[in-house]
Amino acid sequence: MAALYGAERAEREGYTNMEEINYTKVLLVGLDTGKEQDFDHSMEELKSLAEAAYKQVVGIIVQRMPAVNKAFYIGTGKVEEVREYAGQCEAEEVVFDNALSPSQVRNLGRELGLPVLDRTNLILDIFAIRAQTKEAKLQVETARLQYFLPRLVGMRENLSRQGGTTGGSLSNRGAGETKLELDRRKIEHRISELRKDLDEIAGARQTMRKKRSQSPIPKVALVGYTNAGKSTIMNRMVDLYGDNTENGYAEKKTVLEKDMLFATLDTNVRCINPRKDENIPFFLSDTVGFIDKLPHGLVKAFRSTLEEVKYADLLIQVVDFSDEHYRQHMEVTAETLKELEAGDIPQIVVYNKADKCGMPELPRVNGGQIHMAASLGCGMEELVEMIKECVYADRVEAAFLLPYDKGGIVSYFMENATVLEQEYREDGVWIRVSCRKSDADKYSIYQKSA
Repeated sequence: MAALYGAERAEREGYTNMEEINYTKVLLVGLDTGKEQDFDHSMEELKSLAEAAYKQVVGIIVQRMPAVNKAFYIGTGKVEEVREYAGQCEAEEVVFDNALSPSQVRNLGRELGLPVLDRTNLILDIFAIRAQTKEAKLQVETARLQYFLPRLVGMRENLSRQGGTTGGSLSNRGAGETKLELDRRKIEHRISELRKDLDEIAGARQTMRKKRSQSPIPKVALVGYTNAGKSTIMNRMVDLYGDNTENGYAEKKTVLEKDMLFATLDTNVRCINPRKDENIPFFLSDTVGFIDKLPHGLVKAFRSTLEEVKYADLLIQVVDFSDEHYRQHMEVTAETLKELEAGDIPQIVVYNKADKCGMPELPRVNGGQIHMAASLGCGMEELVEMIKECVYADRVEAAFLLPYDKGGIVSYFMENATVLEQEYREDGVWIRVSCRKSDADKYSIYQKSA
């Protein structure tokens, strides 16, 4: 029996112990045309992606030639070598390092006699494994179906491995299961249904976002390459300074924190209030990490989630400083932020995991950058101070005499400013506050120094 895809295996067989999983054996194939900045790193990352998708890498074959073969991606002679080696190492699938065209998938599948996957396939499969909420599952299924749509011809065998569901429709479980004889019309109909569901969820998200935008509380977003430590920073913030969850519940909620690619797919927003006596809270959001060659279909499907970044007042770019390729990761982050129209938002750069490089005397702050180790709790206070200086840079001190019938303004300052002095007088409430300059200007008619 042919091996199941990782996402289906994880769900259907209910594995909780990773050592119990019968990994699919895969052969990795890469093509180095000399145009890629660091081809070896790309192949290392492909191996990590395969392992994250519950696949066991049993071999790697690389070809170097100046251009892609339009029919087979690699040269025809190399196709024969791949077929022979796949047989020797008992590979169940062949995974290519880049996106393949529908005709390349069809041609390679025919010549190799094995399922052919590309980098996009792997990332989609990982997303299917990680998806937990209804929105994430809908987004993943949409991306998978959009990927499969132009590849239907010659892919019946691959599609047959993704089991059907009850009721004659597709579910958003696992890898977005499709049936053997699913045709283009059914896929397009399903995509249409998914988009309607996602539009409803996006509407609810927009309502929540609008509510936050009307609040004077600043919005800060964690961004960066996958597995750089964003969720670790979020959880340390919640543990140390968590005020309430976004919906106002009293408990502090942490997010999934694991040393794995794409541990977090959903947007998580928490209210952080590091100085309750100063009343300087901010909303902190954490969402899906970026990766080189992130499939456009995923960016499109997850746009409503990723757009949380677009509306932030400040971005915290988290970088895995212990990774020798961290500069390339920063370039990928910059490109992705630009695609999301968030490239011009002010940033603080966090060089995380600096302890793994043997760097002494952590944390180190240099302007808008900090070297720290979030897993050790090292640098959290300094990072919060940097955030506070950025999002509350326009704070001024002002005094107001507010008539007693303007109690709403008093309440506003109590909730959104730091009250330094307060005195009840015959003609009203006199308060001296540290507040936003815009608020001081708005209520300037009530200003009174003493």
